[in-house]
Amino acid sequence: MNFRSIFKVLVTVIGLGAGSVYAACPVESGNVSVLANDFPALHAVVETAEACVGGEATFSKNHTSEHRDIQVAALTANPAEYSAVVVANSSIVPLLNDGLIRPLDDLVEKHGAQLKKNQLITIDGKVMAIAFMANAQHLVVRKDILEKVGVAVPTTYEEVLDAAKAIRDAGEMEHPFAMLTMSDWNLGEEFVNMYLGHGGKFFKEGSAEPAVNNEQGVATLNMLKSLMEYSNPDFLTYNTAAVAPIWEAGNLAIAQMWGSSMGGLTDDEGSTPEVTENTMATGAPTVGGGATPASTLWWDGFTIAKNISDEDAEATFVAMLNGVSDEMVKANNDKAVWLMDAYEPGPAAEGVAAVASAGAEPYPMLPYMGLLHTAFFEELPDFLQGDASAEDTLADIEASYIAKAKEEGYLQ
Repeated sequence: MNFRSIFKVLVTVIGLGAGSVYAACPVESGNVSVLANDFPALHAVVETAEACVGGEATFSKNHTSEHRDIQVAALTANPAEYSAVVVANSSIVPLLNDGLIRPLDDLVEKHGAQLKKNQLITIDGKVMAIAFMANAQHLVVRKDILEKVGVAVPTTYEEVLDAAKAIRDAGEMEHPFAMLTMSDWNLGEEFVNMYLGHGGKFFKEGSAEPAVNNEQGVATLNMLKSLMEYSNPDFLTYNTAAVAPIWEAGNLAIAQMWGSSMGGLTDDEGSTPEVTENTMATGAPTVGGGATPASTLWWDGFTIAKNISDEDAEATFVAMLNGVSDEMVKANNDKAVWLMDAYEPGPAAEGVAAVASAGAEPYPMLPYMGLLHTAFFEELPDFLQGDASAEDTLADIEASYIAKAKEEGYLQ
């Protein structure tokens, strides 16, 4: 797999490219149906793809934060319920495991001459996805609030705690900090980020056996709990859709957010100049004296379902290529860190580029990582709410994962 090559460009902020002209548009026959996550950058891509569909062709879309939970069943149907699924590092894995997406080599050869090699997510020698944006979680800060209480922009999570305390003690905000800790995939991702920042390894070398019940695991849990002391008591409901409006309302000073959120946080919609002009993206903090950012690198791209007709597959591929065209980028430059030539790095790129240049790792692309990720978010709430010890929580995580891994055949 050439996943790491996708992120090399981020260090120089962004060197990939898709040409300015893709296959002929409009698509005039076939059925195009897209399943995608629900945030502005993906709305821009899918809406541009939709604009390419005309004539006798049909188009439908479903933007939902539950896309991971429904994608396998939706593509297992024959014909599949969606002809395209927008995926990322982790969400492509179950589709690959179950053989639900098709190789794209023939379509790339026919329609994608302008695509660069690094956009082609190649697995076992076959192109399985087309990457169009990069992403990572990083800090967002209100520089005016930090200056007011006399603290520098944090570069470690220990400094985040100090800054949050200073803001609270100064009477500026009672709950100055937030991260994406909704008790679903989001919370699991925060454990992943923090554990990697502590230098942890998820599995025993060369096996699917879990290896998180250790000192790094305890330190990860304790840091997350310490941070939650400065977050709203409703932190288990905090995903991007919840945190962004709180930020725009001026009720946060430090947050861990996705780079793809920066465009919305700094535009002139839903906020005030006082907030937007003082909103600054910075890198992901380190933790525990480590040198690796407590974050992971991601790509987003589109796949084409296997259980559809070749006509629908081709129509979908052409529409989605137009969805990631230079014209789309020019109209939506600051909504993401795009991987197309037309992209001009702006505020949305700064945090992601900082994370990449500091040596953050891509999210683990292992077939059983999703099971461990699920165990994280299922077991963490009790600990964060003070109802379980760190040691018991880690033991429960491993036990939950082992049971699921045995069911799936990853462990004996």
